[in-house]
Amino acid sequence: MSYKLGILDQSPIFPGTSASDALQQTIKLARHAEEWGYTRFWVSEHHHAEKLAGSSPEVLVSYLLAQTKSIRVGSGGVMLQHYSPYKVAENFHVLSNLSPGRVDLGIGKAPGGLPLSTKALQFGTVNDGKDFEERLSFLRKIIENSINDNHPLSGIQATPLPSKKPKMFLLGASADSARLAANLGIAYVFARFINSNETVFEDAVRIYRSIYPTGSFKVSVSVIAAPSQQEAEQLAGDQRIVKVHLQSGRSVTVQTLVQAELFGKQSGESYEIEEQDSNIIAGTPSYVKEVLTNLHEKYGVDEFILHTPVVKEGERFRSFQLLSPLQLALPGEKNFVSQN
Repeated sequence: MSYKLGILDQSPIFPGTSASDALQQTIKLARHAEEWGYTRFWVSEHHHAEKLAGSSPEVLVSYLLAQTKSIRVGSGGVMLQHYSPYKVAENFHVLSNLSPGRVDLGIGKAPGGLPLSTKALQFGTVNDGKDFEERLSFLRKIIENSINDNHPLSGIQATPLPSKKPKMFLLGASADSARLAANLGIAYVFARFINSNETVFEDAVRIYRSIYPTGSFKVSVSVIAAPSQQEAEQLAGDQRIVKVHLQSGRSVTVQTLVQAELFGKQSGESYEIEEQDSNIIAGTPSYVKEVLTNLHEKYGVDEFILHTPVVKEGERFRSFQLLSPLQLALPGEKNFVSQN
């Protein structure tokens, strides 16, 4: 058995650099990820974020496809609550025509920003974020060109139809999202770097596998690799996951306590802030590989999407290089990182 490795890049803006610098680093990392044997390279969607340059994944994906030759490139993910499923399908059908067989369409339920940016994204529309399941189901039907005759939009197609459809993924951090992905018959990626609760993770795996046993279950993890265990742990520091729990029952994950306070205030609701262990896998390449292999064997994870939250540019780049699938796939091992 084997598992694959991919990369999630949020295009971080490092201290003393610009958004333009951050995007150039993303391009550089994508090119090297291809050389290092990673399976896929995903970019994220964050709005009104001072420290992240990735606000429009579909635009960035198009450029990265043109800068690479074989690695799969995609969104991690498109925040569907803001957009027309039809337009999302059109965007990714164009991309799939430009680079057949290399396009991933990862869909996220989160807003990707604070309430003010959500309000701006949905300004002038009737979006309220409450019809996500319906939007996702409709998007899947458009991608598969399978809208039935009884649908109000029967006959619609998201042209240009590609010879190879984009691969769909649902990104989530709960058992409910795992159930939704399984019921729709699409691949699921559990964001362990957002929700490190072991019980929730185990429930998500169990539910997805019970409903869709042949489906693809992937996990996005926070990973920091360094030449020594001590350096890796120092780079990981005391990073925490910050969650905002709103009175309405909705919970969101943000990067800092300052953002949490802003989110709570902008929401117009009563709220509580919770800090959790970030659950970063930090260590030497062999240590990281051992942890991932154990997760693979215990839960049947078929791929890990690596997120590396290091504020030092060089050390972050080195971490991905040290975890190169071509380096970790040592011959003769029972369990190894797949290069395919």
